Amino acid sequence: MKLARRKFLHLLTGAAAAGSYPACAFALDYSTRPITIVVPFAAGGATDVLARVLADAMGKSLGQTVIVEDVTGAAGSIGVARVVRAPADGYTLSIGTLTTHVLIGALYKLDFDLLTDLTPVAELAYEPLLICIRNSLPAQNLRELIAWLKANPDKASVGIPGAGSTGNLAGLSFQKATGTTFQFVPYRGDGPAVQDMMAGQIDMMIEPSSNFTAQVQAGTIRAIAVPAKTRLFSLPDVPTTDEAGLPGFYASIWFGMWAPKGTPKDIIAKLNAVVVAALADEAVKGRLNKLGQQVASRELQAPDAFGAFQKAEADKWWPIIKAANIKID
Repeated sequence: MKLARRKFLHLLTGAAAAGSYPACAFALDYSTRPITIVVPFAAGGATDVLARVLADAMGKSLGQTVIVEDVTGAAGSIGVARVVRAPADGYTLSIGTLTTHVLIGALYKLDFDLLTDLTPVAELAYEPLLICIRNSLPAQNLRELIAWLKANPDKASVGIPGAGSTGNLAGLSFQKATGTTFQFVPYRGDGPAVQDMMAGQIDMMIEPSSNFTAQVQAGTIRAIAVPAKTRLFSLPDVPTTDEAGLPGFYASIWFGMWAPKGTPKDIIAKLNAVVVAALADEAVKGRLNKLGQQVASRELQAPDAFGAFQKAEADKWWPIIKAANIKID
């Protein structure tokens, strides 16, 4: 009877433990099936390529297939919503940008909260913007450009790929920082705008640096400054805004990874460790550099720090959007 009693108590203890098992089972068993990374843009773009580079590295580390799924529409909000509504088990992840995980919060009426309905995993990479001008514009550096803009209020034309775009908001921020005014000219993408700047039809653009690298290197347009703390690998002779006379003016498109709200902390920790290891790999760094992207600082690769950074970016850009009364239906 004593042995039977011991077996009974053992089974009872096991049953009691089983009641709490699901709360920790994810972390103990993670990962046992394929993981999906949702990209909120079409295949072939910078975010999609970044996701595929990471998926390959993460899959090897986790010993699982990591699938990249492109879910497009509404400036990325449809793809983000897909992850918001997914089970919080670490098997559906979101990769996105400043646009999809901050800006659309002020541009669109969303049925979810970008800052609370997702759990940050890590900032992945960033691509600084670049301030470029037509060759014939009479300014040789940033100070001269600002002086020329002040001497010609509302006369300069700045190309943007649509209202509410990164370039549009960076331009508004530039106006505020410099006390200048100019006209925005919307285009169907950066490509046509760059072509018009090369032809002298518009004066200036502030867009992701990879849009301009080849043209700057070819001498068909001029790069004035990089709104970042460090110079670009691809254009090392172009000064930062700190160096060029506009300290503290920074603008970049950044990329991050999130999981659904409520994902267990130990799964987030495991995902973060895998991502950090991938970003430290020289082959991964090289592939990202070819895309014009630089790996995020080790500090911002930490979930809490990245979450605080995302909140700071919302605090920075949402008032600019609201002040300009930019709304997209």
